[in-house]
This record gives sequence, C-alpha cells and structure tokens, in this order.
Amino acid sequence: MKIEKDLVVTFSYILKDSAGAEVERSADDDPMAYLHGHGNILPDLELALVGSEIGDKLDVDLTAAQAYGERVEAEAMRVPIKHLTTKSRKFKVGQSVKVNTADGPRDATVTKVGKFNVDIDTNHPLAGIDLTFSIAILDVRAATTEEISHGHAHGLGGHHH
Repeated sequence: MKIEKDLVVTFSYILKDSAGAEVERSADDDPMAYLHGHGNILPDLELALVGSEIGDKLDVDLTAAQAYGERVEAEAMRVPIKHLTTKSRKFKVGQSVKVNTADGPRDATVTKVGKFNVDIDTNHPLAGIDLTFSIAILDVRAATTEEISHGHAHGLGGHHH
C-alpha cells in the first residue's frame, strides 16, 4: 500500500542538522504514527513521503524555511516572570516554558534569568536550521473513520488516545 491521504503511516526517523550532527531520533519501541494528508507533520516532509511504502528508506532534506522556519530575532524578548505559566519559579537557561500572550499561551525557551524577569526566545528550537530526516517506513494502514474525523492517528494499532 503506497502512502496517500487518509492512511496512517508509521515510521522511525533520525533527524540531523546541516553539519550531520544528530538532533533527535525516534525510540526503537516508539516510532512515529501520523494520519497522512491532515497536516500532522511538516508539510514538505509529508509531501516527500507520498508514494512510499512499507520497507522504504529515504533521506529528506529540508531547508530551514521548509522545516521550522527562519529565526526571527524579534521573537527574543524580556518578560516579567509572572507572565510564565510554568508552576516552578526556579528557571534555568535552556528550559522550555510557556508564556501568556495576547494570543494565548506560547512555547518559549529561557535564555537568561533575572530576579523579576526572564529573557525568552519564542522561535522553535530548530528554527533557522536546515535538516535531514532519515526515515524508515514501518507500516501503512487504512485509517479508521474516527481517526479521519479527528484528523489524527490514534496510535500504532489504531487505539484511542
């Protein structure tokens, strides 16, 4: 069965940056499952998988713009600690936090910690980096009606959240 819309695809991956350094990998016992054609993974990665089938292995190169976008320096800012929704009040550089904004909570990374304020960066941690996904297609199956109506896969065997 070739990958197309409304199929659940399971794959393992190794993600590397443009220098070839490993950034992330799926665990052997926890591959990625997604509903194809529903925007659950990076659009250009999803497009590259169309037509692949079980057993296929491929490398997909994505520019920063195709992956998590270019870095936007204006996304780095100083905010009062009270605007962070994280329960702990002990922050460390590199820590992931959520900050309240006019548009709702937003993910950020702490870049500097002060007594009353923290400097944060709301760029995706991989923004500005060209990436290569090394993918092995492990399974392709028909999605359930429920998965299609929900717009995402319900796990490897189709079970619920």
